[in-house]
Amino acid sequence: MSFKYDKQPHVEVKGYETGHAWEGYDEIIGKIKDSIESIGKERKILAIDFYPGVRTKEIKEGIVDKLNGDIEIYTDEDVFEDINTVEKKIKDVVTDDRILGKMSLHTLQDFINKEKLNKVKEKIENTEGLVIVYGVGSTLVADPDIYIFADLARWEIQQRYRKGDIPNWKGTNYKEDPLRKLKRGHFFEWKVADRYKKRNLFKFDYLLDTNLKDTPKMISGEAFKEGLKQTAHRPFRVVPFFDPGVWGGQWMKEVCDLDRNMENYAWCFDCVPEENSLLLKLGETIVEIPSIDVVFTHPIELLGEKVHARFGPDFPIRFDFLDTVEGQNLSLQVHPLVEYAQEKFGLHYTQEESYYLLDAKEEKDTYVYLGVKTGMDKEKFFGDLRKAQLGDSDFKAEEYANKIPCKKHDHFLIPPGTVHCSGADTMVLEISSTPNIYTFKLWDWARLGMDGKPRPINIAHGEEVVQFDRNTEWTMKNLVNRVEKVSEGDGFIEEKTGLHEKQFIETRRHWFNKKVTHNTNGGVNVLNLVEGDQAIVESPSNLFKPFVVNYAETFIIPAAVGEYTIKPYNDSEGKRIATLKAYVRT
Repeated sequence: MSFKYDKQPHVEVKGYETGHAWEGYDEIIGKIKDSIESIGKERKILAIDFYPGVRTKEIKEGIVDKLNGDIEIYTDEDVFEDINTVEKKIKDVVTDDRILGKMSLHTLQDFINKEKLNKVKEKIENTEGLVIVYGVGSTLVADPDIYIFADLARWEIQQRYRKGDIPNWKGTNYKEDPLRKLKRGHFFEWKVADRYKKRNLFKFDYLLDTNLKDTPKMISGEAFKEGLKQTAHRPFRVVPFFDPGVWGGQWMKEVCDLDRNMENYAWCFDCVPEENSLLLKLGETIVEIPSIDVVFTHPIELLGEKVHARFGPDFPIRFDFLDTVEGQNLSLQVHPLVEYAQEKFGLHYTQEESYYLLDAKEEKDTYVYLGVKTGMDKEKFFGDLRKAQLGDSDFKAEEYANKIPCKKHDHFLIPPGTVHCSGADTMVLEISSTPNIYTFKLWDWARLGMDGKPRPINIAHGEEVVQFDRNTEWTMKNLVNRVEKVSEGDGFIEEKTGLHEKQFIETRRHWFNKKVTHNTNGGVNVLNLVEGDQAIVESPSNLFKPFVVNYAETFIIPAAVGEYTIKPYNDSEGKRIATLKAYVRT
């Protein structure tokens, strides 16, 4: 193939090419010292805020120790409650389940020890010279003269959990089961940290990128804010994250040019803004920030007024890849109904999804499992699942669920409550709403995970949500290839491919060999080039410069863009290509 899947897409921040970025601790220390010297006060307060997951020792040795402050305050120890007190407060949030908890409604202030805080404030009041406050929630201690926010991507935090490099916030659980650490991060730490961060995003004097060990990069707060603003007014891609899995395949290794020495790649999180990162380029410096920052700072421009009114500062559409080519079946699973998600986990919406077949091995018997077989009853289904889970019998999924043949460009719709999984030798573009951690695995083919431990099974939760009226006839009529031609013109065909009426995401496929006009119509669009080597996205009003996308790349068109066009990158070829577009029905 002539295209090249871009694994490191970036946004160039115009107007900030020089004088706004510093790399390495020496340059960063030099800039901070210059800023300190420019403050015309006896007592100067420097706050270095941490997102949970930042390597404390590295920042302490790389910056704090070299500034020789008159006093140093480390918030985690000097201001916040001890770990036992914190854990008592969050017991109901974290729960005893290995992977599922409840969304925390706490704030960082809930964990401040007032006696400690008062002592620290008194100490600051009695200090002349440089005061350095560092750690999580540093601005809760004092109003800083210089404010640095040390940040990192959520996927990097997860990698550190897995390697045992870091514990959870205030914890010592370096070697704990990574899934339990992830659960605590997802349900507690990140929710609390994001509430705090959202209130401070426009206050940063500097943003410190701490993703790469001992390789810090810092940009000015002005450049950071402008970078987010420019991103929200043009097409962009977030940084894809590739992850292996027990059922993983080989397709992405070739198409996305990944490490051939890895055993497999199961997932690519190609557009999950709450977890992916965003690269901002300032001159020759590229910094990595959480892409959710764009949602937090420019929700109206990015999402549109109606989508924002419905979901708040949440990015509701998720695109990811599931690669089982030369791999294995996914686990048989189900997602909760919205009522169950609200009652059990405090969510205001649930995971609604579909499988779009980006590819399938033609020479293989490829299929998806979807819906239950006609005549299957709840007692038999779950009774046999429990027996199989205990090892008393095998669970032949095709006797319980519909095993439906599939081929490239098929589209299968999966409303909440529908039993489903993709089979081996398929490459799925999964389109769904965002709360992705709420997947109830029902059967995992008696496999162990890549960590050698049994993968989490949630039969009890599944029993509450599986819909047995989604039988063979209903599934085939309502969920399989519901393709409807919407419009046709010179060189293009537009088709509605889903999702189901009970789902809030609409998907449209465009086949074209000439320029096609699109419009966000006031809501965010997420697209993937599902056929063809390359396409080019343009603005009729020159709102942004031409944006090139390659095969299988997912890209975001903010609501603020309005009208845009897409055409094959090379007009002379006349080859028909295709995009799949998702947006929120309003």
